[in-house]
Amino acid sequence: MARMETADFETDLSLFKYDNLEQLPPAYRELTETERTERIEAATETLGDDVLILGHNYQRREIVEHADFVGDSYELSKRAAESDASHVIFCGVTFMAESADVITDADQSVLLPSMEASCPMAGMAEALQVDAAWDQLTAAAPDADVVPVTYMNSYADLKAFCAEQGGLVCTSSNAADAFEWAFERGDTVLFLPDKHLGENTAHELGMADAVAEWDPWAEGGADAAQAADADVILWDGYCQVHERFREHHVTEVRERYEDVNVVVHPECRREVAAAADVVGSTATICETVADADPGDRWAIGTEIHLANHLDRWHEDVEVVPLCGDACMDCNAMRQIDSNYLTWLLEELVDGTERNRIEVAAREAELAEVALDRMLEL
Repeated sequence: MARMETADFETDLSLFKYDNLEQLPPAYRELTETERTERIEAATETLGDDVLILGHNYQRREIVEHADFVGDSYELSKRAAESDASHVIFCGVTFMAESADVITDADQSVLLPSMEASCPMAGMAEALQVDAAWDQLTAAAPDADVVPVTYMNSYADLKAFCAEQGGLVCTSSNAADAFEWAFERGDTVLFLPDKHLGENTAHELGMADAVAEWDPWAEGGADAAQAADADVILWDGYCQVHERFREHHVTEVRERYEDVNVVVHPECRREVAAAADVVGSTATICETVADADPGDRWAIGTEIHLANHLDRWHEDVEVVPLCGDACMDCNAMRQIDSNYLTWLLEELVDGTERNRIEVAAREAELAEVALDRMLEL
């Protein structure tokens, strides 16, 4: 473990944090859907209230059909905290399971089905990397109070880092409130790790011209002096799913369907968000379709599985993916499948926990501070 330079805890790169996570045993790799369904139902019946299965909105159909709750990352973490289940199986990605571990009781275990389910965007802002950048930024602006704000889609150690430096966590729904909170306490916001959500939020607050980008991979290093002059510094990270959307996708879907409405996630590029009718979180996207009138048509600019779920769940509304056949799934979410879920459940029946996610005590304590500050918004 490495000690942070500007924060009082130790951490490591995410690649090395969970070397206890195991691969799927060969015996589980060729199961049919019928076999999986029968075995999952048998295991959950045996385990009863001792297990809670959480399915993120971006999971495939067969996962969400077995989930006790389906939703976005923080909503599911709250479901886990409200539960008395001894074991929480989080069908999502690593940072989501970490958040659930932070806010659940000590006697609850959080399990992640696949060791490969690691969000690329969260990995674009490792706490050790941000720690080094923070040293440069604060040195370049010694008279400015910089307040870090990290998106929920980040690892627990980055949430802890933000708490140590006087910052907080935000979701895609309350990012503007988090920015305002930060500006009440400082001069500059460093927003991590999603530059598109940060830019869309700055635009919402009328600060589009007060933004600079921090590229930690820039040849020769990022320009700390230039970044320190901005009111909002955006870390150069992004969601690989949402960045695929382009403005021409909105134009083309409107040409194809004269009466179509477009809703996109705020992780999309600024020009895509500007061209849409509605911009909002996965919860907002779900509510938009649920509240639509029968016969309405909505193009959905987010991960393809959610678009497909909404099309199934709301038969009286026509739901189409914004970029048609070019829309893709999340590579990290794809790692969670029902073979993994079957394995974890049957191991629990046999009394064995697999792939437990545990956040170190000091890191969890600080991460919860950052989350609590968000809840006070």
